[in-house]
Amino acid sequence: MAITAQDVNKLRQMTGAGMMDCKKALTEAEGDFEKAVDILRKKGQKVSASRADRETKEGVVVTRVAANGTKGILLTLTCETDFVAKNEGFGEFANALIDLAVANAAESKDAVMALPFENITVAEKIIEMTGRIGEKIDISHFEIVTAETVVPYVHSNGKLGVLVGLVNTSGADVEEAGKDVAMQIAAMNPVAVDKDGVDSSTVEREIEIGKEQARAEGKAEEMLEKIALGKLAKFYKENTLLSQQFVKDNSKSIAQYLDGVSKGLTVNAFKRISIG
Repeated sequence: MAITAQDVNKLRQMTGAGMMDCKKALTEAEGDFEKAVDILRKKGQKVSASRADRETKEGVVVTRVAANGTKGILLTLTCETDFVAKNEGFGEFANALIDLAVANAAESKDAVMALPFENITVAEKIIEMTGRIGEKIDISHFEIVTAETVVPYVHSNGKLGVLVGLVNTSGADVEEAGKDVAMQIAAMNPVAVDKDGVDSSTVEREIEIGKEQARAEGKAEEMLEKIALGKLAKFYKENTLLSQQFVKDNSKSIAQYLDGVSKGLTVNAFKRISIG
């Protein structure tokens, strides 16, 4: 049967696929739109498989916090090029995914991928978009923070996002303090909330580095452990959130700043994700 330009355009509007791809799919499906959509989706699956080893270093970060303020979600939708990441439809899709995650109380990336989206699953929709766009697309991160109050922050470039969880939040100005701390996390990239949150492998590495530095400076072997532990204490001060100097007032640590805002106010968890 003859495939008209109107038919091709209709399928293009339905799927977002290219004109030639739509014409080929309609021809193969003998004008059956439902079959043509399936053909385009199958093409997407092939494209997705062929690009499975590609790196997705561009994309967008989106955040949401539950209405009661106690649970925050951070999601990154990534792709191969900045050109695709800056497309308005790409950002809209990322926001649709995180709204879907919130609405369905999703707890993991796998749970999001299994959710229904436009009569297919999110996973199938991503495959479909990969076929249409010609780039690998992925939900690279899905993070959750729960606390008495969760405060989000997304940097102006849309590629860096933070969730910070606050506890003992009965005082005033807690939200503003949370924003300050979220921006601190974005700028200073701490490795943990406090020294108790630093993983053992990092601690061991820092001690060994400290020993080697002291040894290179000619320090006595019996002094190396003590010197290394001193360097570790400095590492904690510079790289754990509550011990870091507050960037807006370096006469205070973050712990001191928060306690000054409201007695006992502190951080119990945070997530920081940067793309690229």
